[in-house]
Amino acid sequence: MAIQYAVGLACGHLIGSVDAAAIVIPLHGQFAGDTQAYYGPRSLIIAAAIVVLGTTTVAVGGVVNLVPVLRWYVRGRQPNPDQRRAAMRLLGRQSAILAVVWAVSGIGYLLLNLDGFAVLWIPTVLAVVFGGTAAASLGLLLTQRSIRPILLAATQGSEGLVVAPAVLTRLIGMWLLGSGLPCLAIAGLVLTRASGWIIQKNGSVEMPILVVTLVAILIGLPVMIMTSRSISDPIREVVDAMAQVERGQIDTRVGVYEKSEIGRLQSGFNRMVAGVGERDRLRDLFGRYVGADVARRALEEGTSLSGDVREAAILFIDLLGSTTLAASRPPQEVAQVLNDFFRIVVSAVDDHHGLINKFQGDAALAVFGAPLASDGSASAALATARRLRNQLRRLPMVDFGIGVSAGPVFAGNIGAENRYEYTVVGDAVNEAARLADFAKTLNQRVASSAAAVDRADNVERRHWISNGETVLRGRSESTQVFTPEGS
Repeated sequence: MAIQYAVGLACGHLIGSVDAAAIVIPLHGQFAGDTQAYYGPRSLIIAAAIVVLGTTTVAVGGVVNLVPVLRWYVRGRQPNPDQRRAAMRLLGRQSAILAVVWAVSGIGYLLLNLDGFAVLWIPTVLAVVFGGTAAASLGLLLTQRSIRPILLAATQGSEGLVVAPAVLTRLIGMWLLGSGLPCLAIAGLVLTRASGWIIQKNGSVEMPILVVTLVAILIGLPVMIMTSRSISDPIREVVDAMAQVERGQIDTRVGVYEKSEIGRLQSGFNRMVAGVGERDRLRDLFGRYVGADVARRALEEGTSLSGDVREAAILFIDLLGSTTLAASRPPQEVAQVLNDFFRIVVSAVDDHHGLINKFQGDAALAVFGAPLASDGSASAALATARRLRNQLRRLPMVDFGIGVSAGPVFAGNIGAENRYEYTVVGDAVNEAARLADFAKTLNQRVASSAAAVDRADNVERRHWISNGETVLRGRSESTQVFTPEGS
């Protein structure tokens, strides 16, 4: 990784040197004064040596810049605050290395050519400004991909701490390197020849303009590619992460390490996914208490879930002898019996699209036809009662009574403004509870009102037979009772 990083910096320096040469070298013969000092063998050898030495210095400086950070990264350790800050300064330090190398190279070149200083200082300044700018910009683009994993590891758990160029800045930099500086150089060539200030008025600028144009084309393409990838790569990561979230992978996250618009997009995506995951967890937890249908409707409608009167079927099931069971058995064993009991009840109610509205100690109230309306609510409640009778009889130490009724009930939120409970209220609810008490005296352990059987379809109605009339506890009028056929 250090070698890849150093090579990226060195390539940026070399391309910047080519950019500077493309602007300065074509000026040979155009300056007033000693052109030999400008383009002589000694001058060229010094320039070549400075480029080689500068490239080597940049590469070595890149390794020195990166190695301290790699010590914790390659070992998979978490960085301490100092190491984290050092990693976040990588990009700033590499730009400083390039700036220092270019400044020292320009000064060194002039000091080694003092006899031609009057002719060389202007093109040298142009070379340092244009080449250094190109090298620093290209260095950022060429090294970004290699050090991106390090920056992600260093800023893990943060909202992006590295100051990176904004998208607009990157695009302006791309234009500057590919079009702005070359066009400025061409304009400078034309204007200086016209004024005779640097280039003699009878000098030719066609060849310098041609060279600058070709170099602009050759440099502009890679600059455009690297700039576009510095923007498109992180955006593509967000797009891929969105596809994973769409497939249900709510724990998907994208790395964030920069403060640009891209960093804000990535951190915003992470916050959005975290919110979606939290919403799903709340809905799942909420659904475990009030039922999936109630939870879904409450999330859709909010506190406007006030309620209304509708036709529903009610199933009430109560354990028989639970007090004796608790007194004669260890608490862990009692809890296991209750869990087995309620597991069967919940499974049967869910399979028939009912809602466990509440648990009351050793009893449970199930609703069919609310909050979601259903034409077959009575049939579903009766079928659930028959299934529960058959399954619960297999449990040891468990006896029970099941009551089923049907009729108009109020189904909705009951309670104060800041504490609601979704429940059902009506005579059918009371009747189902009284029938559950009465069913404990029957062999079938299941009793249904005529109202529920009359509302059932023909297929379900055939499984029930009349068991006479009785006056249920707390009621003044008699109730016709039906029980499942068979023992």
